[in-house]
Amino acid sequence: MQDPFRPSRRRLLKAIGATVPASAAVLAGAQGSTPGAAAAHGAASAAQLAGAAPGAAVENPVALFFNADERITVDAIVARLIPADELGPGAKEAGVTTFLDRQLGGAYGAGAHFYRQGPFQPGTPEQGYQLPLTPAECYRLGLAALDRACEAQYGGKRFAQLDAATQDAVLSALESGKLALDPLPGPVFFQMLLDGAIEGFFSDPVYGGNRDMVGWKLVGFPGAMASFANDIERHNVAYVRAPVSIATARPHAMETPAPAKHAKGASLIASADDAICRSPAAPAMPLTKDIQ
Repeated sequence: MQDPFRPSRRRLLKAIGATVPASAAVLAGAQGSTPGAAAAHGAASAAQLAGAAPGAAVENPVALFFNADERITVDAIVARLIPADELGPGAKEAGVTTFLDRQLGGAYGAGAHFYRQGPFQPGTPEQGYQLPLTPAECYRLGLAALDRACEAQYGGKRFAQLDAATQDAVLSALESGKLALDPLPGPVFFQMLLDGAIEGFFSDPVYGGNRDMVGWKLVGFPGAMASFANDIERHNVAYVRAPVSIATARPHAMETPAPAKHAKGASLIASADDAICRSPAAPAMPLTKDIQ
């Protein structure tokens, strides 16, 4: 029996273990972007990024995919999937919508790494995503259908205009399949939204989400540290350091021991029959000496 949707940090952390391994490969591809989108983004937002604090997401980024209405809806959705609470900011405050906008405006949104030749048939849960739509098409169709469904059921109000309790009820119906978003299955779209919210909340801030590394601070993740060599031997000592973004990572000073004097390392050689043997040692000194 499927648990009803309840927005909470406990649910979020429980979901991470189930969704992050499955989506890691997709996210790796998502972090790339098409040449056109990358060039447009770089030219349009260079000034914004130059003035941003290291590791922080831009407050008013240039849109690559979402229009104004879609952005409002996505903000409202991720704010319920990962809500702000006494533990810290939620997905909306962390810039998850910006993260999704960049991913959908690039290679991930275009399904650049998807096999899309068909035939397209309903699959089992173990087979993963089986629809012919790209992620960008899913979001565009799904967000519009979600707002239409809310308008029809709640007196012309879109999702973002509903109160929090009603928004949670809508997301629960979407997750369980009770809310149909033809041609997009509700559970598929809900899982795509949840995966995107989690990925954006815990990604490196250089990709637009995880503003001020709030996601990493929540779970104690150290971030993009270059090396932990200096901390390996510090047993039973709490690791207490601020997380590091790719944008703020610096070379890690490592203590390297001086080479021992008079030490001779034995080299390995391969014989004709591919056997590995040690190189011959230096000639042994005779134990006795002939006296003439």
